[in-house]
Amino acid sequence: MSSTPSTFGETCGEAPLVPTIDLRPWTQGGPETRREIARTVDEALQSAGFLLVTGHGVDPGLRARVRAAAREFFLLPTAAKEPYAARVGGRGWLAQGAEANGYSEGTETPPDLKESLTFANDLPYDDPAVDAEWCAPNVWPREVPELRTAGEEYLGRMAALEKELLSLLGEALGLEPDFFSRHMAHPTYGFNINWYPGTEVVGTPRPGQFRIGPHTDFGTVTILDRQAGKGGLQIWTDTDGWTDAPYDPAALTVNIGDLMARWTGDRWRSGRHRVLPPPADVPAEELMSLVYFGECTPGTRVESVPAPVGRVAYEPVDSHVYLRGKLDSITVK
Repeated sequence: MSSTPSTFGETCGEAPLVPTIDLRPWTQGGPETRREIARTVDEALQSAGFLLVTGHGVDPGLRARVRAAAREFFLLPTAAKEPYAARVGGRGWLAQGAEANGYSEGTETPPDLKESLTFANDLPYDDPAVDAEWCAPNVWPREVPELRTAGEEYLGRMAALEKELLSLLGEALGLEPDFFSRHMAHPTYGFNINWYPGTEVVGTPRPGQFRIGPHTDFGTVTILDRQAGKGGLQIWTDTDGWTDAPYDPAALTVNIGDLMARWTGDRWRSGRHRVLPPPADVPAEELMSLVYFGECTPGTRVESVPAPVGRVAYEPVDSHVYLRGKLDSITVK
């Protein structure tokens, strides 16, 4: 594990609620090193549902290229972006006002203060109905050709990293390393580039309005490349309530989604989080996040791991029926 773990939630010598996991000892170390890492992951996902991950091999230059190209698109006039308009869960541009993530918790919040570019799996299946629902072509803006070049490279890195993380999670539960990853033969995924501009773009936040409202993610694991800011990511824990998420520019932030929580019988919690509005003392603050949402192969049956590993036995669900319901829940009508 990292020699410099996050201190978020650390008191009186206790392990941090959000530890930093270095993947290099995981992939290269011996059995005892791997067992120690697996134990740390299991403990962290039972409390906050979040990890910081280093040693992931994702080039910071690639991450910067994706951001720069996306920003070039977001700064285009609205009329130039409108031809790429998409629905939530689709492919293309989501304008401000398209989503309210707090809806997924049953909270009536104002729409989120962000714009997004959204992409997903575009490798077809053998089932036309699945293709129609989950495999539309991605829409890469013609005005910014570098976004497709860098974005597709980034997605390739995310797919490989997701499989490595799922192997770690299988072992963290004391199960087979492929317990989760075997359901990834041809997964769907979501990839959002979220742009959080300042108030000169989004206006003054309304009461209860966030860049992204309080919610949990819907799939298996989320891999987040984010920027620190006063109006940045906060996570919820039962011990501390809302607290600024720990940040390391070299690390990726990983959190568990609802499907994974169900799969583990609520042994692991789906990491509840939100993104604060532009801060009053820095109203022009601008941030951008690259968010990869891991999912499964369509038709995967998600059934809770039994006790003593699992703690709650949920009714089995079809992974993608579940995901569609969640995506529909956050769409602003």
